[in-house]
Amino acid sequence: MPTYEDALALFHTWTTGESLRKHAYAVEAAVGYYARLFGEDESLWRITALLHDMDYERHKSPEEHPFVGVKILEQSGYPIEVREAILGHATYSGVPRTSRLAKTLFACDELAGFITAVAYMRPDKLKGMEIKSVKKKLKDKAFAAAVSREDILLGALELGIELEPHIANVIAGMQAEAGRLGF
Repeated sequence: MPTYEDALALFHTWTTGESLRKHAYAVEAAVGYYARLFGEDESLWRITALLHDMDYERHKSPEEHPFVGVKILEQSGYPIEVREAILGHATYSGVPRTSRLAKTLFACDELAGFITAVAYMRPDKLKGMEIKSVKKKLKDKAFAAAVSREDILLGALELGIELEPHIANVIAGMQAEAGRLGF
């Protein structure tokens, strides 16, 4: 299994845009928080989250993303658990989310992106962010319109956590790494 440093180097080779890098770091922060909460292998979970969109800049189509990246990960020695979770985060891949890691990655992906959008609208960014602020913005279909509210709800459901505590967990994970996220 490659190390976190190996994964970070691979990620930086494939992902040069600051926005997509920050998204990956946000998802990583949230998934890492859940790994600690669940008593899982935090390094493995962080690597999975970090690499989930590594091929997206070069291969945006559903025919290619995340399949190209997963093939690279397979060739690089990443375990099946990592690859299946990454495939499962794309609802169109046909790969079911059966592991706790896969469910957590899916549950955190869209929500971390949404919370990032909410943070950019606030003067204090992530500091002091409350669940009610996120829920209010979720109701506004025009705000961060590209974020799938259905995937956010499905992610919490599959993870087996009510939406409000899930939002709180993702906020907490992101707040703990606010500097890395640019907040």
